[in-house]
Amino acid sequence: MVTLVNTLDPNHKSQAASAEQEKVRPRHPEKAHRPDNPVQRKPKWIRVKAPTSPVYKETHELVRKNNLVTVCEEAGCPNIGECWSKKHASFMILGDTCTRACAFCNVRTGMPGAVDESEPASVAKAVAAMELQHVVITSVDRDDLDDGGATHFANVIAAIREVSPTTTIEVLTPDFLRKDGALEIVVAAKPDVFNHNLETVPSNYLKVRPGARYFHSIRLLQRVKEIDPNMFTKSGIMVGLGEERNEVLQLMDDLRVADVDFLTVGQYLQPTKKHHPVMNFPTPEDFKAYEKIAYAKGFLKVSASPLTRSSHHAGEDFAELKAARKAKQGN
Repeated sequence: MVTLVNTLDPNHKSQAASAEQEKVRPRHPEKAHRPDNPVQRKPKWIRVKAPTSPVYKETHELVRKNNLVTVCEEAGCPNIGECWSKKHASFMILGDTCTRACAFCNVRTGMPGAVDESEPASVAKAVAAMELQHVVITSVDRDDLDDGGATHFANVIAAIREVSPTTTIEVLTPDFLRKDGALEIVVAAKPDVFNHNLETVPSNYLKVRPGARYFHSIRLLQRVKEIDPNMFTKSGIMVGLGEERNEVLQLMDDLRVADVDFLTVGQYLQPTKKHHPVMNFPTPEDFKAYEKIAYAKGFLKVSASPLTRSSHHAGEDFAELKAARKAKQGN
């Protein structure tokens, strides 16, 4: 899934300028003085072939030509070859700088710039030009905004609906912590899928996701269903952050209490030596076991594998999600 950050904002610096700036300012100033955590060698089941397809090259050229920033590259996503070869696209709105400082994430941290009001139209234009059947809209955390960026999400959804009404829309939102009314704004815009990731088990939150609150995120997902029972909800976690198996199973139960439809489980991969270390690499068989248990607990759709990512295969997964609900209602 190629994740594109809008760069049409005249205040957005070129990649060359950004690289020059990084020499002066650390990408993650809050991590700069932390002790190093050696990056472990990945097991064979996580290694992927280097991308070589013509379509991948076309997508790569599109990214470079338009001076786009991709989370795929910045995070070193192992699925970049597959997704770029299919021209799958997900757009990261509201800039490239996050107000949080999660221990697992490689997105730049700091004080973001002003919101680009032309971005909804730009994203919608790109969706139409690429003839996307399904699109994922995500963002950095914007704790500096009164609504956490909720209105901007709604404006992007509306702009896409206007120019590409048949495209299904999935949002992957921040938690909107302490932003009263923000969730309601996004749900009212009627995305087809509302995704918010828990990322890890509650015992890890203070060290892995210190700016978030586990039960707030659970309640956020539950509230979506209370507002619109027909809206599909989705959440994902990473394993390999030091969680216990029974904690993962309890997390599944918490999500089912919130009536979440879709669960993704993937392997955490350490971006740099300053990030949280990988504590272990569960085997593909471990992921299969998680998938089987999750289905038994009542999720309509489960994607669990070492290479699973929240937006990976999003379009295909949405089709399966709809089919699973239809089959359940038929029974």
